[in-house]
Amino acid sequence: MKFFLDTANLNDIREAVELGVLDGVTTNPSLMAKEDVRGVDSVLGHYRHICEIVDGDVSAEVIATDYNGIIREGEVLADLHPNIVVKVPMIRDGVKAIRYFSDKGIKTNCTLVFSAGQALLAAKAGATYVSPFVGRLDDIGADGIQLIEQIVQIYGNYGYQTQVLAASVRHVPHLIQCAEIGADVVTCPLSVILGLLNHPLTDKGLATFLADHAKVNK
Repeated sequence: MKFFLDTANLNDIREAVELGVLDGVTTNPSLMAKEDVRGVDSVLGHYRHICEIVDGDVSAEVIATDYNGIIREGEVLADLHPNIVVKVPMIRDGVKAIRYFSDKGIKTNCTLVFSAGQALLAAKAGATYVSPFVGRLDDIGADGIQLIEQIVQIYGNYGYQTQVLAASVRHVPHLIQCAEIGADVVTCPLSVILGLLNHPLTDKGLATFLADHAKVNK
C-alpha cells in the first residue's frame, strides 16, 4: 500500500519524507487556501516546491468544470513537473478530459467519487487513480469502507489498471480497514500516519526496558 499525504503544508510533507514512508501527496484548493497560498502563480510555485520535496506522484487539482478549461489547466499543471498528476472531478466533462489526458500519457486522479458506478467510468476513461471519499460517505450514514471494497473487487474482476486511492481517511482504523480490503493507496493527514506508531504496550514495554537498564547500570 502507498501512503500519500493529503496536505499542502511543506513542513508536514518534509516530516513524512524524513520518516521514510511517504509515497506521494494529494492537494486541493481548500488545502492550498488553508496554507494561505493564493493566486495562480503562487499555487503553481507551491506545487513545484512540493515536487522538489517528494519523490512520488503529486496530485494537483484543476478548477475548471468545462472540458476545454479542464484540458487547458491540466496541461499547464502537467508541464510543471513529471511527478504531477492532474486531479479531475467526477463530472461528465471531467470523464471526457480523463480520456484525453490518458491518450496523451498524462497521469490523472479522478476525485469526488462516491459510487461504484462513478469509479467504473473513471477506470473506463483511463484514470491513473480514482479517489473515493471514505470519511465524507461516513458523514452521511453511508459506508465508505464498503465502497472501497466494492471498487477493488470490480477493478479486479476486469483487470483495470486504475489504482484505488482511498481519500478522506481520517483516522487509523480507516487506514487499517483500507489496507485489509486491498486499497492501492491511502491519502490522509500526517497525524493519521503518525498514529500508526502508537500502542500502549509499546510505551509500557519501552519504559520497563529503560527502567531495568537503569537498575543494572547503577
